[in-house]
Amino acid sequence: MFQSQAPTWSDMPRTYGLTGPISEDLPEEENLIQTRKLLDTMKSYNVYENNLELEHRERVVKRLESLFRDWLKEMCIEMNVPKVVTEKVGGKIFPFGSYHLGVHSKGADIDALCVGPGFLERKAFFTSFFAKLKAQKEVKDIQAIEKAYVPVITLSWEGIQIDLVFALLPQRSVPDNLDLLNNSIVKNVVDARCVRSFNGYRVTEEILRLVPNVLNFKVALRAIKLWAKQRNIYSNKLGFLGGVSWAIMVARICQVYPNATASTLVIKFFKIFSMWVWPIPIRLIEVEKCTYNLPFWDTKVNRCDRYHLMPIITPAYPQQNTSVSVSRSTFAILNEEIHRGHAICLEIEQKKAKWSELFEPTDFFKKYQHYAVLEASYTTEEKRLEWIGLVESKIRLLVSALERNEPVSLAHVHPHAFPGLRTANKKDGQSTMWLIGLVLNVKYSERCKKNLERSFKTFTNIINSLARSSNIYDEGMSLSVACLRREDLIYEPQQKALQTSETEPPRLVSPVSADKQGTTKRKLLHRSETPSKKFKDDKSLPVDQPHNVPSGGHVDGPSAFAKPAVSLTAPRQTT
Repeated sequence: MFQSQAPTWSDMPRTYGLTGPISEDLPEEENLIQTRKLLDTMKSYNVYENNLELEHRERVVKRLESLFRDWLKEMCIEMNVPKVVTEKVGGKIFPFGSYHLGVHSKGADIDALCVGPGFLERKAFFTSFFAKLKAQKEVKDIQAIEKAYVPVITLSWEGIQIDLVFALLPQRSVPDNLDLLNNSIVKNVVDARCVRSFNGYRVTEEILRLVPNVLNFKVALRAIKLWAKQRNIYSNKLGFLGGVSWAIMVARICQVYPNATASTLVIKFFKIFSMWVWPIPIRLIEVEKCTYNLPFWDTKVNRCDRYHLMPIITPAYPQQNTSVSVSRSTFAILNEEIHRGHAICLEIEQKKAKWSELFEPTDFFKKYQHYAVLEASYTTEEKRLEWIGLVESKIRLLVSALERNEPVSLAHVHPHAFPGLRTANKKDGQSTMWLIGLVLNVKYSERCKKNLERSFKTFTNIINSLARSSNIYDEGMSLSVACLRREDLIYEPQQKALQTSETEPPRLVSPVSADKQGTTKRKLLHRSETPSKKFKDDKSLPVDQPHNVPSGGHVDGPSAFAKPAVSLTAPRQTT
């Protein structure tokens, strides 16, 4: 089922993407052996679902679509729509993202697009359909986030997390054979929120269409996703890269190595992107120029697009940058991890290392001398999801503020939330925490402390103001940020035989409560607080050379973030 395949020449067009292939060499026996070893390693991390779990997902999606169709008919009756329209109204749900790509892992969520007829109002989806979903006994933790850039209903259905987006088709019915890849679909859509909702599915479909061998692409992408999660760099929300970005990057490697096995694709992934000259964008295709008056990514048209550090462009109109959230700090961390991966892959090729070394988890608690600890507290469950969601969605603001702070060279946010501190004086309520590792360019002093506290206070004021204006704030909610030294962090390591991409983070506890509870205190290694060495760009790779994009980008002046940072002396150690 998981064997890599080489496409036959008769089935292949001459080129995929914007350029010709770097190599069309057919795989050798050693490449196939390495792919089998890669697959065996990934299976040991328990990332594949079994048939029962896959069937369960399919049933949930079908049940959701049935519920959605029923709701559309109910709305037609409520609106006194003619019977003939009601009978043919249809309605369809299109899964997209990792589930539709076929690369989802155990416990992963499902992204799905709900398409309804144009005579409905968007508001009805987030009120009437929301109420219908909430009434289902299988549904838990449901939340409507209508003011998001892409409005979404999030819920858990029989243990599966689902994100539902909604788009209105400018016609009276939604046929089963609807082709969403046709650009005319978005031509008459006047609501930009619908266009953005459509594009989740359109981008996923285009990616699958633009790779020479879908099976090899899927195996390679699974490997890169596992690596990114293990190294704590898988999160679009917090300024790293999300699933779409990683998929586009892997797809580009597939295009320039059309006959390569999955293991070769992974090795070439790290080689090419360790030498990539950012901000040259990664693109899979020249997107058709449409005059539909929709905003799209273009450095010639939009001045702000020129300042994106790591542009990874979607292959469907209107094209967007999937990595717009990447900051100076996350840019440096991503490049450092890619260089680490490249160093390990070189040793794998030389048979000096195993694939498991690529997937070794990073120990965030050994990485920095100082940490900013963000804690959001609440006393009731009623608005917990909204409160925690609001705080997490704005953490990038705190990271940006810290990057602008004079003493801070780098701010590294951990992509997972932690259960809150268990303190002796906290009798009521619960909390959620996030950690940001800090690299300071000065000695931690009273002046440094005051500079950080100003950034912390500004951030908490912004969040509290947003919570009140959005009617999220509730009695007992609080938000605090503090800077702690590494030795002041005490945590309970998870005693698990196998670290997987879905492993829960350790629980953090306060020093006071730890003494009382007998918690194991981890002795952490010393690490200097100097930024990693910068590497020298190799511009010899003949892939996607600049197209009217200035070399070096628009990073403000020379800094530790102007070039990717990497430790060259110990490439395989967690840094």
